[in-house]
Amino acid sequence: MRLNLKVPFAEKDQAKKLGARWDAGRKTWYIDDGKVDPAPFARWSPTPDDGSAGDAPARKPVAAKRQSVASKVQVGRHYVEQPRVCDCPPWEVCDTCRATALAH
Repeated sequence: MRLNLKVPFAEKDQAKKLGARWDAGRKTWYIDDGKVDPAPFARWSPTPDDGSAGDAPARKPVAAKRQSVASKVQVGRHYVEQPRVCDCPPWEVCDTCRATALAH
């Protein structure tokens, strides 16, 4: 059975010398319980793992996180809402709103 380890980066060389292996896919150190004595790895609190990918915690996709942050309207403390004079897009200046538009 596989035991995942919580090895700090500073101690990775010690774990490797004792026989721990690095799983790049899961980005974790581990040992095979049947091949290596788990006693020297006790300080890294091994957790049992049967090797299936279903044990990894589910993570929210990065794109969804970015979308939820980008969809929020953020208003600064100096924001002053101006009344709409016409229905043209805010980045265009028509004859009706020219008097109230900011100078370019």
